[in-house]
Amino acid sequence: MKVLKFGGSSVGTPERIRGLVEILKRYYLQGEKFAVVFSAFSGVTDSLLQMGAKAAEGDASYLDLFEAMRARHLEAAQELLRGDYLQQALPELENNHEVLKSLLYGIFLVREASPRTMDYVISFGERNSAFLLSHVMRQAGIHAAYLDARKIIKTDSRFGSAQVDFETTNEKAIEYFTQNPEIQSVTGFIGSTKGGLTTTLGRGGSDYTAAIIGAALDASIIEIWTDVDGVLTADPRKVKKAFTLPSMTYAEAMEMSHFGAKVIYPPTLQPALVKRIPLAIKNTFNPDFPGTLVSDKSDPGSLPVKGLSSISEVALLTLQGSGMFGVPGIAGRLFNALAGGGISVILITQGSSEHSITFAIQPQSARKAQKLVEKEFSLEIQRGWTDAVKVETGLSVLAVIGENMRFRPGIAGQLFQALGKNGVNVVAIAQGSSELNISIVVNKDDESKALNTLHEAFFLSDTQDIHLYIVGTGLIGSTLLEQIRQQADYLRERRAMEIKVVGLANSRKMTFNPEGIPLDRWRDVLASSEQHSDIGAFIQHMKTLNLANTIFVDNTSGAQVVGHYETVLDSSISISTPNKIAVSSSFLQYQRLKAIAAKRGVLFEYETNVGAGLPVISVLRDLIDSGDRILRIEGVLSGTLSFIFNTFREGKPFSSIVREAMERGYTEPDPRDDLNCMDVRRKLLILARERGLALDAEDVEIRPLLPEACRNAKSVEAFLVELAKADDWFEAQRADAAREGKALRMIAKLDQGKASIGLEAVDSTHPFFGLSGSDNMIVFTTERYKERPLVVRGPGAGAEVTAAGVFAEIIKIANFL
Repeated sequence: MKVLKFGGSSVGTPERIRGLVEILKRYYLQGEKFAVVFSAFSGVTDSLLQMGAKAAEGDASYLDLFEAMRARHLEAAQELLRGDYLQQALPELENNHEVLKSLLYGIFLVREASPRTMDYVISFGERNSAFLLSHVMRQAGIHAAYLDARKIIKTDSRFGSAQVDFETTNEKAIEYFTQNPEIQSVTGFIGSTKGGLTTTLGRGGSDYTAAIIGAALDASIIEIWTDVDGVLTADPRKVKKAFTLPSMTYAEAMEMSHFGAKVIYPPTLQPALVKRIPLAIKNTFNPDFPGTLVSDKSDPGSLPVKGLSSISEVALLTLQGSGMFGVPGIAGRLFNALAGGGISVILITQGSSEHSITFAIQPQSARKAQKLVEKEFSLEIQRGWTDAVKVETGLSVLAVIGENMRFRPGIAGQLFQALGKNGVNVVAIAQGSSELNISIVVNKDDESKALNTLHEAFFLSDTQDIHLYIVGTGLIGSTLLEQIRQQADYLRERRAMEIKVVGLANSRKMTFNPEGIPLDRWRDVLASSEQHSDIGAFIQHMKTLNLANTIFVDNTSGAQVVGHYETVLDSSISISTPNKIAVSSSFLQYQRLKAIAAKRGVLFEYETNVGAGLPVISVLRDLIDSGDRILRIEGVLSGTLSFIFNTFREGKPFSSIVREAMERGYTEPDPRDDLNCMDVRRKLLILARERGLALDAEDVEIRPLLPEACRNAKSVEAFLVELAKADDWFEAQRADAAREGKALRMIAKLDQGKASIGLEAVDSTHPFFGLSGSDNMIVFTTERYKERPLVVRGPGAGAEVTAAGVFAEIIKIANFL
């Protein structure tokens, strides 16, 4: 014997009813023995409640609602039934409508709708639905009969949420089904007292009806047919990647439903749980999908975490004070006071010090609960033994649920680590000794972010979503976007990582899309945006959206965006940037940014500041972290200067090489920006600070490369004229070096705590001697690499390698998150 239940959405329209009848025909043709419980048509119960309320207020518009409901049922009958089946059904439906109309008129006259009367009013929804469906089933060839559940389900007289008399109900159900072998079309949600008064079973009543009948008849399974594919790992409105669980235990289902999962209502499970009857959650609109099976069997090989659930609005109350320590009965008094006021507690947590008890309740009950507790402990509060009750609102409760958590060490650690890396603060935590549920309280603004973070952390998502906010779409920025686009499939398939650019800005426009800006047409999307660029507003939008796994990328070279780094880091958002300004400004500001990142547990990455895509800073950090002692760092840190001196040879004037570098786009518009070594100084300063030296820009000695007349020229043209005049001077230096078998190189150096930049002649034994093209080279001389220094060499500039370096940092941060 199977018991099936179809909810309001499943019977909401004639088309949907035809679909569910096809499901029932399939069962019938397979020779299955089953009964079917039906809810009212979708929206009808609410409409009946409104009718009663309006009639009780003396509002004659209740008749409009009545006529609409009446027409809906008659039209459904006329569309679904034909011939004798229609003629048999219409008189009974019309009789129901006349009785309901008279009942509502009585309410209108006396201006009162008692719970008893309203239970009778509401019952017409299920009675019409199940009656009509019984005729549709018979017309489809199913030997069906209508069963008004008031005949078999007996309850007390707590109207609105009646308690079932299981002993009597079980007897009547067995007797009725024994005497009536047809496929029964049963009204959900309703029962009756022993005196025959109509009652309703409260929230989830139709599911409860199915479980009651299933338990009474020792059904092999109870199937709840609804409009979703089963119990999902999380609320799909909050976690887009939530998916259907194939199975779960009764205990897991109870926990999920207690903490907000809407598919199952806890009382529904009770009769099935007692009889150990499996419960299947299936989708009327996707009948071939297996759905979720709820039973008493746990699969030890399944995921440790089965699902996440949440209650979006809770208040947290705390009773604390030194006078509570070691005093018996404190908790009893507290919770008795709450129970006396009819307040249900969602979560309780207490430290072993017994100094405080914290509990979560519905926010609308917070003020009442505070008064009840303070009244109970008024003497202790008056004497200063306990504090006044602390009330916190704007909070949510999240529950991590799974029976297999008890077999997997480190679940709680994984939870806190994942939340911490995403800047989600845990206000309170509760966990029972069964380890079935870990409940945490977080700020309501962080609810969705926390759910998505944990969903990914516990391997409940196929891929990890990384959300990028990118400022700067120039050469480096546009190249980065193209690299991300080209690598997207690989990262998704091989690294289970989905990188979404959700915010994009240049100097003119900005645009946002939480689902990801299409990278094959980002230029068009950005150009057509109506939002003018405003870095403050851009960052505020990023904070407000509060997505999990967010990374901020600054591809600009100016100071405007850098001024907002503190805000970004303080919002627990990691940064990757090729912009040197932040970490080469004052040492104090450098320390401050590093401190904020460390405090918030996020990453502040700027590897590309020194060598573009070359691993320079990371190598230096690895050497230091592994205990090596840095003796000296030398570097050719400018691709422009590297090209100039690698090309400078006999017969080729120095000024002509500078002009060639300008033509190739290697220099800044004013080549003196390169030749005066300002950029090299910034890079050397960064290396010095990473080395642990507290240096500022003025601490770096720069031995001028250019003669004074070149440095002081009024324009670029004037500079080039003066530079040509100095060709002989440069040639003399080159020739002197050549006679000694040496080459000129512009070298940045950290040696014995001092930083310097200057032109030096190096012989063939030095790594810099063999440099070519525009390559950069950094040489680390350490205790371990003393005889043969560690050398990092390669292109130190260029959009492709710089963007690749930023991309690598994005992946590094993503893995960290």
